Amino acid sequence: MRNVLIIGAGRSASSLIRYLLSKSSEEKLHITVADLSLDLAKAKIEDHPNATPLALDIFNGEERKKAIQNASIVISMLPAHLHIEIAKDCLEFKKHLVTASYISDAIQALNEEAVKNNLIFMNEIGLDPGIDHMSAMKVIDEIRAKGGKMLLFESFCGGLVAPESDNNLWNYKFTWAPRNVVLAGQGGAAKFIQEGTYKYIPYSALFRRTEFLEVEGYGKFEAYSNRDSLKYRSIYGLDDILTLYRGTIRRVGFSRAWNMFVQLGMTDDSYTIEGSENMSYRQFINSFLPYHPTDSVEIKTRLILKIDQDDIMWDKLLELDLFNPNKKVNLPNATPAQILQKILTDSWALEPDDKDMIVMYHKFGYELNGEKKQIDSKMVCIGDDQTYTAMAKTVGLPVAIATLLILNGKITTSGVQLPIKKEVYEPILKELEEYGVVFNEQKVPYFGYNPDLF
Repeated sequence: MRNVLIIGAGRSASSLIRYLLSKSSEEKLHITVADLSLDLAKAKIEDHPNATPLALDIFNGEERKKAIQNASIVISMLPAHLHIEIAKDCLEFKKHLVTASYISDAIQALNEEAVKNNLIFMNEIGLDPGIDHMSAMKVIDEIRAKGGKMLLFESFCGGLVAPESDNNLWNYKFTWAPRNVVLAGQGGAAKFIQEGTYKYIPYSALFRRTEFLEVEGYGKFEAYSNRDSLKYRSIYGLDDILTLYRGTIRRVGFSRAWNMFVQLGMTDDSYTIEGSENMSYRQFINSFLPYHPTDSVEIKTRLILKIDQDDIMWDKLLELDLFNPNKKVNLPNATPAQILQKILTDSWALEPDDKDMIVMYHKFGYELNGEKKQIDSKMVCIGDDQTYTAMAKTVGLPVAIATLLILNGKITTSGVQLPIKKEVYEPILKELEEYGVVFNEQKVPYFGYNPDLF
């Protein structure tokens, strides 16, 4: 039996574990699911005969090394900053490693030694990053194989609530990491390139500069710019491209509403609010408003945000119960962002029967034989339930499939890498289709941005 060690049994690991267990007899696998919580690890393996739960504190070096030494391959589903010690142990004991996380500088620094030991450290093999890389490189490589020259690449992805569970005015619920949603776009201006010109959007304007997308059967969406769209320009071989833009998908109207929080300062994570533990929701929003001897908190909010009382934006704020004097924050020494997250979690938590949805959308503009062409590629995935969510499926399945391909010698390129090579993306995308992760590619008129072309 080949021992697959999975470290971290959280939400993103559900589909990963189920996939490997389903293949365990055929592929002669024994799955060890290690987590700080033994109960969680037990719940995920559901008494499967080819699996063992393991209580593991990764900060206990002796325990961690022992678990890794006994493995044939290691999968880390921990937060990105915790991968490095696991990666070093994998080098020490000559084990392949698979993660869904972005490649950090610390992990990248291990590349030379990984190559020397013929080890594969596959990273960024989840959804975003992961499926976005693979689905993009498939089309880009096909265009190049025909002799086409890339002119435009836009890529969008979003974790949303499925249409049947979409029942609030924001058309949004937390399907993943609420803190990341609250802090989205911070840390510097969004940067991209459009028609050969570098463009920048400051955080203060980010949510008012959106692009609209139409997905057949699911309606209209919007997307706001990711902070650094140019991160993968050279990696994708797109150094000469005229337009390169990456964005996050939401339902239309979300960004305009979210911008209210940005303008008030409620997404700030750089300072703490005095007395936050005993503060009411109403006191929280009032702390960002000017004093007035007679105007209510509601009137002050409408005036400062320039919202009419019949504006849907006002209804969206009311729906969050922001003005409730009786609801308490109950968070000591909290930042505005932490308090906002608490308030939103009250309203945007998924109900037991809710399902989530992943939407991914790529645009490929290119020139072939003197003619400008475009391909749009779209993928929608709906979750099964609260355990096997669309997010868990699209993050976990590529990790699982890549792990098996590495074990079976189908992926052979050693070193620290991401899934942009054909030997990686081709078999993974093909198998993902069996699980409902399907990209529909359409030839459409070339979009471009230069008005002189029309």
